[in-house]
Amino acid sequence: MELKFILESLLFSAQKPLSTKELRDLLATTADAEEVDMAIKLLKKTKEDELVAALETLAKEHETAGRSYRLACVAGSWQFVTQPEFAPWLRALVGVKVRPSRLSQAALETLAIIAYRQPVTRAEVEQVRGVNVDGTMQTLLERGLVEQSGRAEVVGRPALYSSTAAFLQYFGLRSLDELPAADELRRIVVEKPAFPVTVEPGLATATPELPLAAEGAPAAAAPEIAASPVAGETTVEETPVVPKEG
Repeated sequence: MELKFILESLLFSAQKPLSTKELRDLLATTADAEEVDMAIKLLKKTKEDELVAALETLAKEHETAGRSYRLACVAGSWQFVTQPEFAPWLRALVGVKVRPSRLSQAALETLAIIAYRQPVTRAEVEQVRGVNVDGTMQTLLERGLVEQSGRAEVVGRPALYSSTAAFLQYFGLRSLDELPAADELRRIVVEKPAFPVTVEPGLATATPELPLAAEGAPAAAAPEIAASPVAGETTVEETPVVPKEG
């Protein structure tokens, strides 16, 4: 019995996407049963690269066959999905699920910076975008597209943020390697702060105090801030590559 057909039967019957680890665990569980023959027991020794190769072969075969469905890997898990052109009939069958509202342009830009430069601090994101991103970051955290992944080794130890598996699912990506090329975004120099970048974790980014002018000296001119069409933001200086929503 070929491995790819065993995997096909598992994925066809599963009620959710299955990762390679889950598939290997299923093979091992079956092989431990007393009534199975030696051929099935040998599947317990299947390596992950062999399993992935069988899945890739299976995906190509279904694609070549031109069926109404295909085998896809999203966020590291495999599942059968229908082709997009059959959506009208499927909506009539199962109804329309209520989906979260689409991300704003500001959220997409912030999410792109995090995806390409992760792990990254909030202050570093603001250096690239040139705007305050407190509200946008909160939205991404609430949607589960971004998560705190550690602390930066700088003064104040600000939180580091990275994308999540939900981010890959949202854009229909197998892994971060499938993101569009964004060499220009990665080349933008971001200076590491030498002072605490937040008053407290989760609060708005603090602005370091300017040195006091000597008595009698003219006061330093305040920097000009351009208005932005995005509510709650000041200006936009960089427009990073944004992944296309799925």
